[in-house]
Amino acid sequence: MRKRRSTIMAFIGILLLSISIPTVAAAEEAVQASLHQERKTNIELMDIYQNIKRFTYDSGYDFEYPDAVRGIYVTGNSVGSSKFESLVELVDTTDLNAMVIDIKEDHGHLTFKPEEGSPYEDIATNYISDPEGLMELLEEKQIYPIARVVVFKDSLLAKERPDLSFTQNGEVWVNNKGEAFVSPFEKEVWEYNVEIAKMAAEMGFQEIQFDYVRFPEGFETKDEELEYTLGDYKDMDLNNIKKRVEAVTDFVAYAREELSNYDVDVSVDIFGYAATIEETPGIGQNFSRISENVDVISSMIYPSHWTSYFGIENPDEEPYKLVTEYAKVENAVLGELDTPPVSRPWLQDFEAPWLYSGATKQYGKAEIEAQIQALYENGIDEFLLWNSGNVYTENVDYMIGK
Repeated sequence: MRKRRSTIMAFIGILLLSISIPTVAAAEEAVQASLHQERKTNIELMDIYQNIKRFTYDSGYDFEYPDAVRGIYVTGNSVGSSKFESLVELVDTTDLNAMVIDIKEDHGHLTFKPEEGSPYEDIATNYISDPEGLMELLEEKQIYPIARVVVFKDSLLAKERPDLSFTQNGEVWVNNKGEAFVSPFEKEVWEYNVEIAKMAAEMGFQEIQFDYVRFPEGFETKDEELEYTLGDYKDMDLNNIKKRVEAVTDFVAYAREELSNYDVDVSVDIFGYAATIEETPGIGQNFSRISENVDVISSMIYPSHWTSYFGIENPDEEPYKLVTEYAKVENAVLGELDTPPVSRPWLQDFEAPWLYSGATKQYGKAEIEAQIQALYENGIDEFLLWNSGNVYTENVDYMIGK
């Protein structure tokens, strides 16, 4: 064996001696050229990757962000009915300039028909029968279009996929209104909703507004009763409250990243009281952390939705005072952030008869203007008006005090 190895080594030595110096140099040059080409190829591939990352979808419509968004909520049903004409006229003839239009509504339905073969065909209605015509009209009138996508309140998806929802005794759990939720812990639910948001962006909407970005109300009293999976959050060394906050916050960050190529703003609706505490124990909303991951934050600060708060015994009867006190708190919280989002609260343009045993406080011109003026006086220039039936108060001065 030793003799054979020596013979082989001798042969290699003779072979090396037989190779001329120029041949060795040429071999080295070839190796260097190959390495150079490999580096060049890698650089070219990286450039292609960066260009893909820089790709921005262009819907082809020309909308300009208003001086400040002043908008109303519009259901898909309203878009598809004769009521829409009067809503367009309201915005077109006043200082309003935007519409928040349902694209995925509170039960989980789409309000338009996606392309044939879409996995969302079965949940689609045909309220918005002509999306292109809708966007052309809004473009012509320069009405800023915002798509509302309801996320975790979704009775349709919960019924179809109980494994993505919360169950009790083998049945999908529903709240006292008969509504079911899907779980923010489930990333499949994230993807499901963000794909809908992308469709809205491709339709031409300039902003995606996510609503019901939370667990069901009062979940802190139900989390031990209901059955559900925690997904990637199962083994986190956090209590249940913190896990819920992580899931909700992570969804918002995920959605914004996924929509980054679509040149749309991302906004989130959030309970107003979330700004007054570190984090909501049941629903998983942390005002500051959500705000850090959006372009616009829209607190729902309807006076009727507060109990005795800010020292106000019945906030529904004192809209100016309620909004003033809230605005002070929100300004302080957002002021602590390095890059705060635009504040665009939801204001009340409806009555709350459930609060009264006798006559109900009426919300008319004075009450709407009181809320708007309170925002302006506290440096908040944008707002949205909510009325679930899309019947809005007439003759309101939307620039009162400006």
